[in-house]
Amino acid sequence: MECGGRPMTARIAAGCVLLAAAVAGLLFAPVFGVWPLVPPIAVVLVACYAVWELSNRFRSLGPWRPMLALGAGLAGLGTVTSMPALLAGVTESWQLTLQTTWPVRPDPELLLFVPLSVLFAAVLGIELLRWPAIAVLPSLAVLGLSQAFAAASGAWAILAALCYAALVAGLLRVRASTFGMTALVAVVAALVFAVVGQGRQPSYSLHHNNPAPVQPARTVNPLDELAARLGQPDVPVFSYTSPHRVDRWRLVVLDRFNGVAWSAGNDLRRLGAELRPASSITVPTTVRTAQVWVPDGEPWLPSQAAPASVTGVSPLIAPDSGMLLAPDRVGPVEYRLSWWEPVVEPGVLAGAALDPAAQPTDDLGVIPPGIAELARTATGGLRPSFQTALVLERYLTSNYRIATGANLPTGAGWPQLRDFLLTTKRGTSAQFAAAYVALAKIVGIPARVAVGYRAPKAIPEEKVVVRNGDALAWPEVAVADIGWVPLDPTGNASGSIAGATGLARITALARAGLPPQRDLRDPPLPDSADRAGDERQVSLAVWPAVLGLPALLLLAIAGIPLWRVVRTWRRKRRTGAHGVVAAWQEARDLLRAHGLPVTPGMTVRDLARIAAPTAGPSVVDGLFSLAHQVDVALWSGSGADSGAVRHAWKAVRDIRRGLAARPLAIRVRALFAM
Repeated sequence: MECGGRPMTARIAAGCVLLAAAVAGLLFAPVFGVWPLVPPIAVVLVACYAVWELSNRFRSLGPWRPMLALGAGLAGLGTVTSMPALLAGVTESWQLTLQTTWPVRPDPELLLFVPLSVLFAAVLGIELLRWPAIAVLPSLAVLGLSQAFAAASGAWAILAALCYAALVAGLLRVRASTFGMTALVAVVAALVFAVVGQGRQPSYSLHHNNPAPVQPARTVNPLDELAARLGQPDVPVFSYTSPHRVDRWRLVVLDRFNGVAWSAGNDLRRLGAELRPASSITVPTTVRTAQVWVPDGEPWLPSQAAPASVTGVSPLIAPDSGMLLAPDRVGPVEYRLSWWEPVVEPGVLAGAALDPAAQPTDDLGVIPPGIAELARTATGGLRPSFQTALVLERYLTSNYRIATGANLPTGAGWPQLRDFLLTTKRGTSAQFAAAYVALAKIVGIPARVAVGYRAPKAIPEEKVVVRNGDALAWPEVAVADIGWVPLDPTGNASGSIAGATGLARITALARAGLPPQRDLRDPPLPDSADRAGDERQVSLAVWPAVLGLPALLLLAIAGIPLWRVVRTWRRKRRTGAHGVVAAWQEARDLLRAHGLPVTPGMTVRDLARIAAPTAGPSVVDGLFSLAHQVDVALWSGSGADSGAVRHAWKAVRDIRRGLAARPLAIRVRALFAM
């Protein structure tokens, strides 16, 4: 095919289509990294271009060009991978990628859906060259898919947008009369793409709601097993060597308590190439390593709070807690574990605030009488802070004792914890940890229970054997900028300050500096001026777009509210169950525009509970009224008549009235939210 009758122009157009597909594929770089993507995408481009040139030279190949290009591309990919990996790339690699922590290990089984997408976009784009404006749509679809996986931002977004826009402009250049408008559209598109990537809130990604569909085959709560392990203290569990001193090892983290049982979250993912420190950790970190040997036994592997990488085994991981699970392992395993250790001064830790993103929202069941009063007494009525967490730890250490010998207490539900806290005051580390976390949640301290082992004292590089007698449960508290900090209400996890290491040592030093009870005062609130200043700053990469496109901004000011009015009008035209659902969509978009964290799988009642603390009673009442109409429309079997639709939109009006009482700045920002 020769666009415009000129071979050179046709080559330029074909090259632009192919390179546009390549740029779209390279936007998967946040998932896989750039360099693992370059070879397979280059193979696809070379194969497609070679077939295009051959079909121009030998006209009889023209009708077969799509099939030849697909075959050549697949054959080229077959030279850099195996057939099973190629089949996985066609069938499941994209799904496995969504179930894996990012960046993903660049295994062909996970990576190949990207060059395959580029291949199909390139083949379709070449076949649509007769209509240049349509020929870019296949690569645009790949670009959209890449942004659904991981939205580009910053300088990388600007570079990719400019490259893609330049290629689109080059393709449309075949018609000189459209070049000026094309160039303008290209620049505007590039800058808008960059501005969108600079949002203050994290972009939505398909990765958010795709945990690995593997559940641990476990029927016994790890807390309940602790007493049995301590009853057989000499049984070896695992061994390790490390150039660093290790404080403790975790197996599971239990962050949910309903008053009867403790459980762990199920957000397990396949472990990728490397995990960076959690976004909540802003202090410097250092990397620690250990070589671990685990004999036959449970699927949980000894781990640390913030794993960086694991080699020698491919486990699942709970990124928020560091739990490692190898559900299909058979026999012993050996692996190398690297993890991040926060580095912070003891004084900074002692005066730190708690992480507001981890504030407790658990339903603790029916709290026994006297427990809430005990929680307030134990913390001295202080405001929740890390100092308050240390005060609660000191209260349990000073007023309760570790159970030893035979007949060790078991259980960590409210009946057992009430007996431990108010009557016997004797328990294993399971009761200490569970009681601490329950009391902490009551007074507003975000905490969770970790179950694992204390690390025996050892010389670095010496092989250490961990036994049942080292079994331990301990609480962890979420601290702003530092992450989850392990505590020790039993007083036996790390021993003296000299015996502690890493974050445990820093915590021990902060604990040693805790004032006496009579001198305790709430620490001063952190100065948020610097943080507020940071939030007001606009990235330098945005300023060129803002200054260069005043007309675009004016269009957005008028266009976004108008678009929302049209959208509401169209929704109100729907009838029956569709009309009730449209009212729910309207309410959801309203609350999302006002900054509430709305997710696709959220129900109306879920949103009402989230809105309750900030949105006001009118909004909450409207949502519960709307929830009733949605239930009747979708689940009653009788559908929804015009009265149900009318009541649903009345609930939306109540929600609007409630939101109208919010501060002016919030309402103005919501007016222009998409």
